[in-house]
Amino acid sequence: MEIRILGAHNVESASTRLTSLLIDGVLAVDVGALTSSLSFSEQEKVSSILLTHSHYDHIRDVAAVALNTSYLRKTVKVYSTSSTLDALSNHVFNDVIYPDFTRRPTERPALKFQPLEPYQAAEVEGYRVVALPVKHAVPAVGYEITSAEGKSFFFSGDTGPGLSSCWQYVTPQLLIIDVTMSNGLEEHAIPAGHLTPALLSEELVEFKKVKGYLPPVVIIHVSATFEPQIKREAAQLAQDLGAKITVGHEGMKLKL
Repeated sequence: MEIRILGAHNVESASTRLTSLLIDGVLAVDVGALTSSLSFSEQEKVSSILLTHSHYDHIRDVAAVALNTSYLRKTVKVYSTSSTLDALSNHVFNDVIYPDFTRRPTERPALKFQPLEPYQAAEVEGYRVVALPVKHAVPAVGYEITSAEGKSFFFSGDTGPGLSSCWQYVTPQLLIIDVTMSNGLEEHAIPAGHLTPALLSEELVEFKKVKGYLPPVVIIHVSATFEPQIKREAAQLAQDLGAKITVGHEGMKLKL
């Protein structure tokens, strides 16, 4: 399994892109930077999209994918919880903000929405996918994604403290987790539904307590303003826990 980080930040600039992952070239997880990161030929290979929640920086390129796909006369499946799919239907693909590509082109719509039930495993592009609720400002889930060969990782999506509610359900070989702010901004991070390195420490200690091991951790959804401090704090956390903790970046490739 190859995981390519297309976007590792929560803000966009010439050097930073919004959150987006690509698995083996065919399955996207959140799409803040999908079309801006891939050539047209690469986009043609993407058959399904998983969304963690409805915030703009995670759903933005669903619209761009839909338009590109409409010209290819193919259908891309979009998987998420019903609340997230309803938000897309009501606020994006409503024939006001953008055409309803779940109905267009009429002969073969560009998008097909596929609802997922939390805690229930589903097969998506040959991967076993389990959606697990996490704490955020809107309804949100993280995903454990497992390949046919048994390689698996857990992606938290945007989350605040409380990931311990997920740990009993997963056995990943890699954690990809939201750390948006530095430790000095904890009072802002918690109500916004995000983590700091110090808050991540609590989640990882609990993970090891529940599972008996601690896999490598990659941090994404980083706010560029606080990135230098987050990197220093993450390095200290790795030393304190004796763990492998890396701050992700655009173009990073992870292999399991």
